[in-house]
Parts: sequence; C-alpha cells; structure tokens
Amino acid sequence: MKQEVIAGFLEAMPQPAVLVDQTERFIGVNAPALGLLGGQIMGRHFATILRQPNVAAAIEGCLEDRGSRNVRHFSNEGSQDTTYEVTLRYVPGVGAVEGGAVLLCFSDVSEREQASQMRRDFVANVSHELRTPLTALMGFIETLRGAARDDAAARDRFLSIMEGEASRMNRLVGDLLSLNRVESKERIRPKEQIDLTAHLVSTLKTMQPLADAGGVVLNFIVPPEPVMVIADADQLLQVFLNLVENAIKYGGDRVELTLDLLERDPALRGPAARVSVVDNGPGIAPIHLPRLTERFYRADSHRSRELGGTGLGLAIVKHIVNRHRGRLRVESDLGQGACFTISLPLTH
Repeated sequence: MKQEVIAGFLEAMPQPAVLVDQTERFIGVNAPALGLLGGQIMGRHFATILRQPNVAAAIEGCLEDRGSRNVRHFSNEGSQDTTYEVTLRYVPGVGAVEGGAVLLCFSDVSEREQASQMRRDFVANVSHELRTPLTALMGFIETLRGAARDDAAARDRFLSIMEGEASRMNRLVGDLLSLNRVESKERIRPKEQIDLTAHLVSTLKTMQPLADAGGVVLNFIVPPEPVMVIADADQLLQVFLNLVENAIKYGGDRVELTLDLLERDPALRGPAARVSVVDNGPGIAPIHLPRLTERFYRADSHRSRELGGTGLGLAIVKHIVNRHRGRLRVESDLGQGACFTISLPLTH
C-alpha cells in the first residue's frame, strides 16, 4: 500500500492513530497522534516514544501473532492526567516488504474513568455515613437487651440517642433521594414563572423559629417590586432553605438575606436576580471553598455531624442552580463570615 494511501486513511480517523510495521518503526501517524505523542516520530522506533511496558508488550505481541490487543496508555497533559484506551489491530500487506503492521488507535476515556471513580467514592461514602449510625444503634440495642434492661434512666438515655441516630439516617436517605431527583431533572429547563421575592419571604418565615431558638437575627433586604424568574418553585425554595439554615447553624448571630437586580451579570451574560445569604460567623478557610459543593465534603466534619448535616446539601444546591442556568458563588475568610450568592437569569 502506498504511503500516501496509508496517510490518507490515518488522517480520516478522528482519534489519534499510528501504524507500526515489522521493523518496529512508525510508518504512519495522523495529526491527533502527533499532538498526543509529539512531532517528528515518523520512522522512529516505537520504544523511543511509547515507553510504557504494557503498550510496548502489546505491540510486540501483535506483530508476532498478528492478533489484537486492548491496553491502557497514561498521559499527563499539563496538570491533568489523561487515560487512553489503546486498541491494537493487525493490518496485513503494509509496511516493510508488505509484511504487515499494527494499527494503534487511542481513545480518551478519562471522563469515563473519572465517572467510575466518582461512583466508587459515592458508594464508599454512603456506606460509611450509614454504617456509623447503624453501628451505634446495634450497640445500644445489644446493651438494652443486656446490662441496661432494667435500668430505666439508662434506657431512656439510650433510646434518645438511638432516636437521634435513626433521624440522622433518615435525613441522609432523604437527601440521597433528593439529590437523585435533582440530577435526573438537571437537563430539563424549568417553565414556571414565579415571584422570587415571595419565595424568599416564605423561606424566612420557615426559618424564623430555628433562628429564634439559636438567638440569630434575620435581616431581609429586597427591591420594592416583584422579581419574576423562570424556576421550579419547590427546588428553588429548597435552595434558599438550605443556605439560610446553614447560615443559622454555622454562622454567628446575624444572617442577612438580600435580593438585588443586575442589568447585566457577567457570568450569565444578561439581566439577573442576585440573592445573597451573608452571615457573621467564623468563616470558611480558603482551602475548603473549591470543594464545598462536592458530595459528603465538610469543612468541619465533627460540627456538621453534631448539627445533623449529611454533607449533601450544597451538592443539591449546585445541581438545582445548574438546572436553572444560574451561578453559585461562595466567598469567605476565616473570622469574616461567609457569603453565598445565587444569580438567576431574569425573565424577559
């Protein structure tokens, strides 16, 4: 087969592809492969470029038995590791004295690998979060059947603790179901037009008893006219309930909820409503800010569990805001409180 025909076939392939013949040298390379492996590799021995042992062994095996192989090739592109699935197939009648060659095609499977890892981490986290209260429940049940069977004071105390652990599991299961519902709808745009101001008022009325119990003052600053947005009413209420509840629990003694209008939001590239929940609490260390919306990530694990947090609230908020084509921004410094800002596109 002529060299120009080989080059034409390889260039027609969208993924990186190379041909290695019986001399163990590259006889064909397309443009994506040059971008992956580097320029000036034509005619060079494959071992000088593809140095990973599993890839080299696969090439040698294909050249020997004229079979096929599938291996992984790992590359580092800047600060990001990339995983490629390499498919090797023998092509007869090409290369030196038409002795045949091996075609290698590189498919980027990094996102698939990351998704698989996320699923594994998610299952591990859920198992851990459920196992902790379950272990406590089983221990107290065993104690109540034995030494504490006839001890009324201990029995009441243990039952109170068991109720708390059961409630914790119930909240976790509820948040998992909520997260699943939110993710399943994330690509479906809301269609209902709602008054954002009325929703925020409802949020404050719901949270007022919790604020009173904690000695927290709630302030509300809004424009005089109704603010209309296209939204899922229940989901948007869930967002603001979560943010205000977090501010009351983890903030200081004052929480301010503000709503203002922007003629143009740079992130949304148009007019937007901006809702900010600001507290005067201890703040959040900068190292935690980029990961706050990850599932089960907690800036203060011990305090979060003490206050009944599941580690899923901000992940739910993020997905709901994404569904509404909005933006979530978190600003905080230690000792300076925290500000959670939601920007939502205004209706036209």
